[in-house]
Amino acid sequence: MSIRLRELSKSYRSYSSGWARLREIITHQPSYQDRQVLAPVTLDIGLGEVVGVVGVNGAGKSTLLKLIAGTLKPTSGSVTHDGQLCALLELGAGFHPEMTGRENIYLGGAVAGQRQADTQRLFDDIVSFAGLREVIDQPVKTYSSGMLMRLAFSVATAVDPDILILDETLSVGDGIFARKSFERIMGFKKAGKTILFCSHSMYQVEAICSRVLWLDHGRLMMDGEPAEVIKAYNAFMADLEGEAEPIVEQKDKTTSALRRMPAKNQFRISRIQLKSEGGRGSQLKLVSKKSDLQIQVDFQADPTLPSPSLGVTLSGSHGRPVTSASSLHDGIELKMDEQGQGSVCLNFPRLPLLRGHYWVNVYLMCEQGLHMYERAERVAELDIDQNGPELGVVSLPRSWLSVMGTADSK
Repeated sequence: MSIRLRELSKSYRSYSSGWARLREIITHQPSYQDRQVLAPVTLDIGLGEVVGVVGVNGAGKSTLLKLIAGTLKPTSGSVTHDGQLCALLELGAGFHPEMTGRENIYLGGAVAGQRQADTQRLFDDIVSFAGLREVIDQPVKTYSSGMLMRLAFSVATAVDPDILILDETLSVGDGIFARKSFERIMGFKKAGKTILFCSHSMYQVEAICSRVLWLDHGRLMMDGEPAEVIKAYNAFMADLEGEAEPIVEQKDKTTSALRRMPAKNQFRISRIQLKSEGGRGSQLKLVSKKSDLQIQVDFQADPTLPSPSLGVTLSGSHGRPVTSASSLHDGIELKMDEQGQGSVCLNFPRLPLLRGHYWVNVYLMCEQGLHMYERAERVAELDIDQNGPELGVVSLPRSWLSVMGTADSK
């Protein structure tokens, strides 16, 4: 067994005011309430398991990972693990701004429990992976946030851990380094390392994990197969969205333009164009089951790397996807020229979405459909009308058969 949790919990003392804290000091009588952020949990995580942790903000995901990593002390219970553990929780938190990159590499190694000789052996690989050789002897206070993140990630993953813990991300940095960091983490997975990570991307969780934990208000709601847990979690989120206030959609297309991830590299979405028989643009009026929708995406990629994949989602007023399409899952390889330029057109014939307002979101991803190079969200709005009183979100293909009498009598 790789990780063992036994009645592990975490609570914090909560005071109603500063006077309550002072009263406790003077009277030696407790004036606080315990605020439990993680209820007692007992579970085992086996060697080589990839475990995703899902839940809304404040559910206790980060607390659980920090307890396992040892950066938080539990209120009760215990956590033990076998082998070397590497945790990517708050990259660069232990770096000293006045010290150089070189000095911080040795400092980070010491904090991780490495001997100086081991850090010296890994030093060249760390600097090379981070791509910071020219500035390694400058104080890290002169580094940009991206440079600091690259150095911190390189230091943290330079060792060969048995257990890897990630908080909220499977890659760090932007551009080429984001892909490098993602590939390093996937390399750990292929090598049979135990990996825990929390994420709001259900797509990545289901694609990568062998097991998923669902937390809510500090309690373990479900522990099981990714598809089953995600199905239950999505139903839970749908109920929450139904109780929430509707999102007011922005009609001004100047404020719903491309919202991109930083991508200082050759992987970029260069243009998105939507058209139907009624015209083209970022605001289209369509008729359910009658209008065809075409989404053309031009992209720039690195011609020395595998061809990327493309994902498209149509989301409703609450932001939740109602349908999606992926070139990878549909078996389509994106073509590009020697400069890495390519174009792809996604067609939705006789779009079956029913009356309502929908947003178009486009995602440029790696050839495995896991690492995201760039995303462009809410790039276009679809205003769909329909003929007839049909209810719901989508009109499904169907057929009817009417007979005289009852079916049992035939």
